[in-house]
Amino acid sequence: MDWKTFQALLSGVNKYSTAFGRIWLSVVFVFRVMVYVVAAERVWGDEQKDFDCNTKQPGCANVCYDFFFPISHIRLWALQLIFVTCPSFMVVMHVAYRDDRERKYRAKHGDDTKLYNNTGKKHGGLWWTYLLSLFVKTGIEVAFLYILHHIYDSFYLPRLVKCEVAPCPNQVDCYIGHPTEKKVFTYFMVGASALCIVLNICEIIYLISKRFVRIANKVKRRHRKMTVHSNDYNNEPCNDCNRSQLKLDQRERPPSLKLSHNSAYRLSTLKHKEAMRASAPNLSFAP
Repeated sequence: MDWKTFQALLSGVNKYSTAFGRIWLSVVFVFRVMVYVVAAERVWGDEQKDFDCNTKQPGCANVCYDFFFPISHIRLWALQLIFVTCPSFMVVMHVAYRDDRERKYRAKHGDDTKLYNNTGKKHGGLWWTYLLSLFVKTGIEVAFLYILHHIYDSFYLPRLVKCEVAPCPNQVDCYIGHPTEKKVFTYFMVGASALCIVLNICEIIYLISKRFVRIANKVKRRHRKMTVHSNDYNNEPCNDCNRSQLKLDQRERPPSLKLSHNSAYRLSTLKHKEAMRASAPNLSFAP
């Protein structure tokens, strides 16, 4: 694998990363890729030749090695590094898509127009792409740690393993080459992977909290603008004219509803008395 090309591809991700993302990228290159290339590959080397069993039975050593090491540490770490860094290319591809849209928009509407203020700024869809890449990276890291833990029983490498797999004639003792050195590198790579998981979680929390703060500030600014607008409306001279005109209209109104109701009642009473006098002229009414 050409690690220089891999490093050149990932260097473009650094431009669109946060502070936690840059630290994560440094940890990946310094503590994982460099250790893998410089030291780990040499320590493991052709590990099957260093796997020695105390039997001359043909095929027994190969079967025992495959039983205890279904996948090599070094190849598992290579797959992990490739899969972990692939989600970062989602961000680069999204930025490239924005750049292409910006170029087409300017070609259609002129060079003075802009579709994006900054194609690499994490707003809108790019923010969601960046956040999704963090979740995918964290999930891949956890999955590979679980696989390594499940296969090699808590990342432990013993010096001696006992094998009873056919075609071995009986229980065979097999010895692992450089067990202490391999154990140290295993713990180191597991620790570096755990550190990357912590950095990814910190970056997720940072992005989400920053988004909430931005939304809260936007709501506050909107509320402040509405308050200032209502104050300006109340201070307008036309509103004072309307209020004074309303008071004047209230003063010039006719008598209240209560007075009009009393006069109507008195009129109906007089009409009733006149009708009674017409029907009974000798009847007298109290005043």
